[in-house]
Amino acid sequence: MQRLSEKEILRRIRQGEAFECLAEDDSFTLKVEEYTPAIYTAIHDGHQFRSSLEKYSLLSEAERYQEEDPFTGEMIQAMPITLIGMDSRYEYDLNRPVATCVYKKAWGKQVWHKPISVSQRQASIEKHKRFYRILDALVEKVEQLYGACIVFDMHSYNGFRQSESAPVFNLGTEQVDMDRWQRVVKRFERQLNSITLQGVPVRAASNEVFYGRGYLIAHTNSRFENTLVIPCEVKKVFMDEHSGEVFRLVLDELKEGLKHSLSDTAAFFARNHTRRASAKRLDMLSSQLDPAIRKLDQALYTLARDLETLYYINPINIAQEKRRFFSKKGNYRPEFRYRPLAVDPYHFREQLYRLPVDEIRDPGIQQMYRQTIDGLSSKIDLLVHAGSEQFVYSSLKYYGEPSIEDEANARFLLHAAGLEETEDNTVSAEEACDYFRKCAADWGMNCKVEPNHRLVAGAMVSDRKKTLYVNANDRFAQSQLQALAHHELGVHMATTLNARLQPLRVFSLGLPGNTMTQEGLAILNEYHTGNLPLKRLQSLAHRVLAVKAMLKHGDFHYTFNYLHEEMKLDQDSAFGLAVRVHRGGGFTKDYLYLRGVSEALRLSQSRDIRNLYIGKTGFAYLSLIDEMIERGILNKPRFIAEGLTLPQQNSEVLTYLMMSVRPTAPATEPPPMLCA
Repeated sequence: MQRLSEKEILRRIRQGEAFECLAEDDSFTLKVEEYTPAIYTAIHDGHQFRSSLEKYSLLSEAERYQEEDPFTGEMIQAMPITLIGMDSRYEYDLNRPVATCVYKKAWGKQVWHKPISVSQRQASIEKHKRFYRILDALVEKVEQLYGACIVFDMHSYNGFRQSESAPVFNLGTEQVDMDRWQRVVKRFERQLNSITLQGVPVRAASNEVFYGRGYLIAHTNSRFENTLVIPCEVKKVFMDEHSGEVFRLVLDELKEGLKHSLSDTAAFFARNHTRRASAKRLDMLSSQLDPAIRKLDQALYTLARDLETLYYINPINIAQEKRRFFSKKGNYRPEFRYRPLAVDPYHFREQLYRLPVDEIRDPGIQQMYRQTIDGLSSKIDLLVHAGSEQFVYSSLKYYGEPSIEDEANARFLLHAAGLEETEDNTVSAEEACDYFRKCAADWGMNCKVEPNHRLVAGAMVSDRKKTLYVNANDRFAQSQLQALAHHELGVHMATTLNARLQPLRVFSLGLPGNTMTQEGLAILNEYHTGNLPLKRLQSLAHRVLAVKAMLKHGDFHYTFNYLHEEMKLDQDSAFGLAVRVHRGGGFTKDYLYLRGVSEALRLSQSRDIRNLYIGKTGFAYLSLIDEMIERGILNKPRFIAEGLTLPQQNSEVLTYLMMSVRPTAPATEPPPMLCA
């Protein structure tokens, strides 16, 4: 981070420049991503203590740390304007006036074994004054731009000195003009009360523990008529107050909750007290892409871009093994061969977990990358074991397995009476390729369409090569061609191309839960375009039951016979589906198609899901993606499925069946890190 002099910092603020810096003497950091009506301070976050003062100090580093406010800077780091103290409050306390900012005694303990020198005291006082000259310049600039300003003065406190019922959030309003600002303060208190923390009962209150008698609010009140300062104390539920050990999951939840509460309150203040009468919550967050995100994203993409699951999971000798299987009348266990993994798995994992994810400031985006990294670590475990007995366990860890509800949904669909569906004439793979090329051209998609002799499915999109591969061994009915076009091109190719238009490459790699999301969206598009016959819907049910059979018996011959004799599939279809679920050694992915479409349908009925098309996304990330697009960090998707823009009317029976498939995993809950 660049170091800037006080003079240069003041010049940049007065010029309205966006910048980030460390003070020349390392006493504070200042970040201005863009000028909003809100300023966020963490004046006791720092732990630095001048070495020249150590010889005077009676207190150990641990004793000083216990009374400081660690992690308060991290709590506000997602906000656009932050001013964070880096020096320990034992060097000088920014929340006390100049005359008393250097302690003699604090919390019942003598600080110095002998008085510090006049020059040492003066050096600390000058740092104190410099901080407030910078704060004054910031407030003055914000008031100049908007007519008013709000300052969130963030602190933390030790709960062991208070009763167990002490609030997690304490607002100190003794110096606040409540006649004027009460609605804003109460809005903030309500927002804080809505935060949930793992295993921690949350309550926000005013003036129960602290009263807001500090110097920062007093200083600001004495100089600025139109600025509201809200001192906020957070109980140290996010750490062990004695050892200093941080509870990272609680802190992450706290950061996300504070981001929402702070931005909501800032927007409410802006609407009611500034010239930004139409301000929204997301207007209070930065529209700039954090350089730390871009740096991590590029490193992650470089590391993981060649890790295409199906490239390593699809057998390379299906045709030969199929001939052997049928020549021996099914009394043969196929011995599939796979491509060798062109990645050192140990080096890959090591590199993954060295990525600087902790440098990302926005808690939601940081969590998205953490979960993606965990998902990629699980994916490499899956690929390492392709062709071995261990593979099925890696698949269960990565994709999960069908639930009782999934199986019930599948059996429900298979009990449905057949609809009258005409059989079309079939065309060759080459003719199918021509059809798909025309569809791609009509939809403005710059991609390739090529036949492939090693596919298990009828068609498949390669994200890395921007190519739709068509099974060269298949023939295709016209209705099947239309369904595949809307499935493979309308969704999988659309999200592939959209991902390439984003500033972040993680949407090409895929977020956790992207398999279920992608397949759910693709089948939903078949349904909305009128290309989902009952037979196709029942084929998804067969996949669920095939996965169950594979998991229960682990025998290719049994799965084939079950599908052929009990499910009444023809021999080719039964063999193809048995391959799908037994490839690699036991591949559980296929149950996610039916689960995915039920989730996609449910979600689409309650909210706009178009932003899921920006790339290989996950249902659980839709709110975050919506936010990132509205903030201008991501681009809106260029290619949108036709089923979302021009939905077709389906038969009443098919509509009833679709609506009757019960969702089995809430789409809005965080997905398993392992389900990518």
